[in-house]
Amino acid sequence: MKEKPRVFPAPVRLEYRASAGRGLSRFLASLMEGRIVGQRCPLCAKVYVPSRGACPSCGVALGGDVAVSDTGTLVSFCIVNIPLADRSLPLPYVYGSVLLDGADIPFPHLLQGLPVEEVRMGLRVRAEWVPGGERTPSLESIRCFRPTGEPDAPFEDYQEHL
Repeated sequence: MKEKPRVFPAPVRLEYRASAGRGLSRFLASLMEGRIVGQRCPLCAKVYVPSRGACPSCGVALGGDVAVSDTGTLVSFCIVNIPLADRSLPLPYVYGSVLLDGADIPFPHLLQGLPVEEVRMGLRVRAEWVPGGERTPSLESIRCFRPTGEPDAPFEDYQEHL
C-alpha cells in the first residue's frame, strides 16, 4: 500500500524585490496583450523567450523583440504527484517544457487537456490564454498549454532542445 505524501508547515518567509529589466518587462507586457515575444542574438541568431538581456552562448546584448507563436512542441515533461500549497490542481498533473514555434529555447508551463498517460515528447500544444481583462504581467496570463490535435513533431525537430 502506498503511503500518501505528508504535508507539514514550515515557517519560512523570504521577502525580496526584483526588477524585471527592459527585455523581460516587454515580454510581460506582451503577455497582457495575448502575445509572446522574445529577443534575438545578433551573433548566433537564437531567439530567447523570455528575454535574458544577453545571449548566454555569445555573451552579447540581445537585439530587438521577436514575436513567436503561442503554439509549440512539448520537448520534455514531468508528472507531478505532490500537491503545491498555493495550487488547487487535481493530481496528477503535467508540467512541461514547450519549444514555441520561432523560439530556440523551451518555455516551461502547465500542460492540460489529456490524461497524463497520453502525454509524450513531440506533442504539439497551444497556449490557452486567460480572458483579456483578467491578464496580468505574469506567466499566469497563460492558463496552460493544450494539445492542438496536430501530428506529433518528429524527434529530429526538437532533439537539440531537450
